[in-house]
Amino acid sequence: MTSHNSLADSEVRDPFGTLRRALWIGGGQWAGKSTVARLLAVQYCITVYHYDYHDARGHNDRRIARRVDLGEPTTEPDPDKVWVHTTPEEMATTTLAGFPDRFEWALDDLRALVSGHPIIAEGWGLRPELVAPIIDSPRRMVVMVPTPEFRQHQLQELPRAASLGHRVSDPARAQANRLTRDRLVAEDAVRTAHQLGIRVIEVDGSRDAAAIAEIVADHFSPYLPEQDRKP
Repeated sequence: MTSHNSLADSEVRDPFGTLRRALWIGGGQWAGKSTVARLLAVQYCITVYHYDYHDARGHNDRRIARRVDLGEPTTEPDPDKVWVHTTPEEMATTTLAGFPDRFEWALDDLRALVSGHPIIAEGWGLRPELVAPIIDSPRRMVVMVPTPEFRQHQLQELPRAASLGHRVSDPARAQANRLTRDRLVAEDAVRTAHQLGIRVIEVDGSRDAAAIAEIVADHFSPYLPEQDRKP
């Protein structure tokens, strides 16, 4: 299922050097990426970019504009067609194929950031194969993925995980399709990370968010100046 585009053959525009100095947390849905990033922001005086927030809001206008350029319909597709009548495998393939364009929009956001502190970008669309050509070391990225058991735990604890957010004719099937899609997309991220030598952290719930944050901080330690750390 893997379908990867790469920026390796082109020079990435980085006017302020923000992209190459950034730290990246990618991986699967519901692994706790945003929580870990927030903890690190407070503890290490880090600037955090939440990919999912921008992708669900500011980037939607870009998606519509892109459809106009391609001569595609600008209205959202029927939710049943997307979530009920499409197989998880097809959904995963479509999601993976859309990540490169969405990543470019995230890079545009990040290019506008200049900070005296380290910048962490986190989100499931920050794919290893897209980030790898930008970074100078695999230690600038980590991939977090939930185990099946922890994903089920998140579904019970997080309302946004348990709710699809769309009205469909078969909510149970739509949710099952969504969960399988998310698993397939996460598995693809793990495979790619291993191929690129990028660290994968499997989140199984045996360690709390603070403990996972410390593991991530240790991984990023070469890029966290001592004076930026709090006791």
